[in-house]
Amino acid sequence: MGFNILICDDSALARKMARSNLPNEFAEAIYEVSNGMDALEVLAHHTIDLVLLDLTMPVLDGLSVLSEIKRRKLETFVIVISGDIQPLMQEKVMSLGALGFIEKPIKRDELTSVLQRFGFILPDTYQAPIAV
Repeated sequence: MGFNILICDDSALARKMARSNLPNEFAEAIYEVSNGMDALEVLAHHTIDLVLLDLTMPVLDGLSVLSEIKRRKLETFVIVISGDIQPLMQEKVMSLGALGFIEKPIKRDELTSVLQRFGFILPDTYQAPIAV
């Protein structure tokens, strides 16, 4: 059984990289949006197991999305993928409920490590991602 994934980033290239770095057969469905407002819309209408979330986006940024997820008590896990790696920002996203923080550009090993750390994949069942 795969997970329902939401990739939220204003960069089409970053969304493609996130998708291509997910393990084979990891996702049952992948939704992609380019801003936080659209992410909240998807979260309101679909059961999403994992959100890969950028921080800097137009319309509604990633911090606002995290705040809304927490305020609405939505049951989803969030991994932030951002170029803003300052320790204060990492602390802020973690205080808002993010599971992990990955620096852009996304690296397959780092994403795999975070997914393993939180039990989304087991180390002995990992398969390399499909090239997109």
